Amino acid sequence: MGKAEIIDGRQLAAELTRKVRDEIASARKFHRLTPGLAVVLVGENEASKVYVRNKVQQCEAVGIKSFAHHLPADIRNDDLLTLIRGLNGDDRVNGILVQLPLPAQIDPAAVLATIDPDKDVDGFHVVNAGRLATGAPGALVPCTPYGCLLLIKSKQTALAGLKATIVGRSNIVGKPMAQLLLNENCTVTIAHSKTADLAAECRAADVLVAAVGKPRLVSGDWIKPGATVIDVGINRVPVPGGTTRLVGDVDFNSASAVAGAITPVPGGVGPMTVACLMRNTLIAACRQRHLEEPEL
Repeated sequence: MGKAEIIDGRQLAAELTRKVRDEIASARKFHRLTPGLAVVLVGENEASKVYVRNKVQQCEAVGIKSFAHHLPADIRNDDLLTLIRGLNGDDRVNGILVQLPLPAQIDPAAVLATIDPDKDVDGFHVVNAGRLATGAPGALVPCTPYGCLLLIKSKQTALAGLKATIVGRSNIVGKPMAQLLLNENCTVTIAHSKTADLAAECRAADVLVAAVGKPRLVSGDWIKPGATVIDVGINRVPVPGGTTRLVGDVDFNSASAVAGAITPVPGGVGPMTVACLMRNTLIAACRQRHLEEPEL
């Protein structure tokens, strides 16, 4: 097998972002609608601050009004929930995102449950999970899995009948990813730390999504020749000289010699996640105003 085709997440994210920007310009012109996204950051986690800054900048780029709330690390759980309830009732705010992780005194389940499901642009609320699982209308789909699906579809135009394996069973990526691929008529396996022969499960997959947070877990000999490989992992590992670098859950060098197409880390899934957040915010705004949803 030759060298795998690299799936350029930055390019695909730029294309999606451009479509979102054009749709927002049209919504503003014809319906006087400017979508609004509230981003809530609790504490001083440096990585979270970078993620929030990127999201706010992306909002500005596409024409979404951002409402940033940076709260102290020692905020009480009830005070955070009070803020979220206020955002639920704010007509300027169409989407609410609470940046994870949260400090120890905050109950993340209570936070997610308090967000209005129709403003839950992360797609983590149990109502949205249920809508996705049952095929009910109105689901806001988690951004990373939806971005993964778009990356897969950029190389696999016909997914029906393919075998898809997802390594990882989180509510954020693994489970919604399985639902999305089931909806595309794939035969889906969710593998995890207790799977008896993980390598064999991966090796059988036409589409492999790795989302476990373990650096370079999936090696080239775990991959079916010609498979499409989506690497969700973002792991920082040490390198000679005392610095670090980002790697995925897939050993890129060995995997790219076997796979048909593969996402890099960085530059694969990450940019699509932010672009899909912009998409979800626009869709949420259109639904709240009872406007026709754009196909994105």
